[in-house]
Amino acid sequence: MSSTHFGFQQVDESQKAERVRGVFDSVANKYDVMNDLMSMGLHRLWKAYTIAASGAREGQKVLDIAGGTGDLSEAFAKRVGPTGMVVHTDINEAMLSTGRDRLLNSGKALPTALCDAEKLPFPTGTFDIVSVAFGLRNMTHKDLALAEMCRVLKPGGRLLVLEFSKVAKPLEKAYDWYSFKVLPRLGQMVAGDAASYQYLAESIRMHPDQATLKAMMKTAGFGHVDVHNMTGGVVALHMGIKC
Repeated sequence: MSSTHFGFQQVDESQKAERVRGVFDSVANKYDVMNDLMSMGLHRLWKAYTIAASGAREGQKVLDIAGGTGDLSEAFAKRVGPTGMVVHTDINEAMLSTGRDRLLNSGKALPTALCDAEKLPFPTGTFDIVSVAFGLRNMTHKDLALAEMCRVLKPGGRLLVLEFSKVAKPLEKAYDWYSFKVLPRLGQMVAGDAASYQYLAESIRMHPDQATLKAMMKTAGFGHVDVHNMTGGVVALHMGIKC
């Protein structure tokens, strides 16, 4: 059997999805609080920039992959209006349930689907926009997932990948200290789970850097890919156009 990484560990490919699921089962009910604490609120700005860069407009169809607690889905729904459609998806049932409840509480009843990004249950050429925020690095076969995202897009459609990335060289030492010393302790104090946030820090280091992910998106069928670094490369928005 083939192996892959789960953070810094090597595990059998068949085990990764289950282990990632365990991480998000553990943190689902504290996910939004921890996002605010970990990023000092910056994740809201990163996501707002992603929505603005998407060019989403009235009447369009959007697929939000790894949509979690639904903040991007909600923002897209405001953009596409009542004549558009936003499908909120996640592979993790606890995260999807948390997001569905949050959306309903805010007055948004969106189509919700439990699905694997590597095998999307949607017809070819369905969506104008596909988004995945802070989810790609957890996928076992990123190349398959990117190809699936390309498949379900209409010609000329956009893929938006918002993900932690390679920080600028001067920030590396401070970022490593924060990631490996502060985050696990914060996770233990707030969510009662240091291990999941240790995994978070490790998974970021194992994720492809900006140039590698850009090349992967082109291989998956995106003819043009722009990269927007934010906060010194702590995160990057990769925006690809389907040929």
